[in-house]
Amino acid sequence: MAQLFTPLTLRGITLKNRIVISPMCQYSAEDGFTNDWHLVHLGSRAVGGAALILLEATAVSAEGRITPDDLGIWKDEHVPGLRRITDFLKAHGAVAGIQLAHAGRKASHSSPWKGGAVVPASEGGWTTVSPSAVPFTENEPAPHELTLAEIQQIIEDFRVATRLSLEAGFQVIELHGAHGYLLHEFFSPLSNRRTDQYGGSFENRVRLLLEVTEVTRAEWPTELPLIVRISATDWTEGGWTPAESVQLAKLLKDRGVDLIDCSTGGNVPAAQIPVGPGYQVQFAEQVKREASIPTGAVGLITDARQAEDIIASGQADVVLLARESLRDPYFPLHAAFELGVDVAWPPQYERAKPRRR
Repeated sequence: MAQLFTPLTLRGITLKNRIVISPMCQYSAEDGFTNDWHLVHLGSRAVGGAALILLEATAVSAEGRITPDDLGIWKDEHVPGLRRITDFLKAHGAVAGIQLAHAGRKASHSSPWKGGAVVPASEGGWTTVSPSAVPFTENEPAPHELTLAEIQQIIEDFRVATRLSLEAGFQVIELHGAHGYLLHEFFSPLSNRRTDQYGGSFENRVRLLLEVTEVTRAEWPTELPLIVRISATDWTEGGWTPAESVQLAKLLKDRGVDLIDCSTGGNVPAAQIPVGPGYQVQFAEQVKREASIPTGAVGLITDARQAEDIIASGQADVVLLARESLRDPYFPLHAAFELGVDVAWPPQYERAKPRRR
């Protein structure tokens, strides 16, 4: 049996294989609400055989959206549309997960195919927030530096989003602490210049992520897994480091986190990142080995044997697919055939299932 197709149990949830669909923003919502695009996009990955499907970065407040077109989970009215998706995913053999997020200083931008620029207030944009009044790029407005009271409100927003996620039928939550969004902005010294209890030392910079984790874990049922995505390095001198990621992973493990999803970068625009096949797998391997916690590997994982090698060698416990899943929603079914594993196809597609001669 190929290791890629062995089950993995996290608390009370068992994944049927080690293939996870990474959160991928679709920029296709209105006021945070799902629509048929999200159902078809996510549902096709369940039909395609993925074990866990993580919804795109879903904002815990309207101001936490990257763009006005992002999904949200800050009000009760969002739940029915999300429930429609989770019911479909589970009916087709996938575990339904959601990535809870706040975009921080990278919020209030237009969607990529609309130019990606800052959206001015006159066109529906809003003031962004961050640990410090340091813009992402020099030509963008400085974000508002969060007060202590505003930080507490953001923690509460994550708590409410956790409750709504349970009502919507999700079985896994991933907290988004990567890619230069708010939680990452706090723990990276490149964006956090505070001098209070949320800035300065390592312990202070990781405080917000730990507090969000604690309220999420307290609200989330004990039998359901909690994942945290981190950027394991800023790829920039003076920034966040892999050694700090290991240290953070140990603290997250102590607070009930079940898996660390290891991505990198995103907090500064000029980072020199050596992009190539599997370029981030090394960080999943390091965190898994040194923090003794399950990890997920992501980043240019594009073929079945590459994915199998990552799992079989013990570098990570799951692989997360993004762009390859966009190219091939049925990657798990095709990978199983390539690796000689017989997995069930949806009965509607059975006539197309390849057979070994």
